[in-house]
Amino acid sequence: MKENFWQNLYQMVEDRRKNPVIASYTNYLQDKGDDYIARKVGEESIELVIALKDKEKAAIIHETADVIYHLTVAIENMGITWDEVADELESRRILGFH
Repeated sequence: MKENFWQNLYQMVEDRRKNPVIASYTNYLQDKGDDYIARKVGEESIELVIALKDKEKAAIIHETADVIYHLTVAIENMGITWDEVADELESRRILGFH
């Protein structure tokens, strides 16, 4: 995976909140609020499930990117960082949930 991918993506989303850009889709989502962002995460997740079911590699890659992007917007909007998510996953590994 590309170095600092998660941090770079998160920082871009966070920067859009602090420094809005005209015609930014990220700003559009942020302006729409939590409920809209949550619906987008759900919509993209369903599209990923369909791609996985159909075993379409290109569609799986595309939809996975959409889910990760929208999920990043969602967690940033809630003040949650990818580091906190990583800590949760690490605690599960330590507890044997792997």
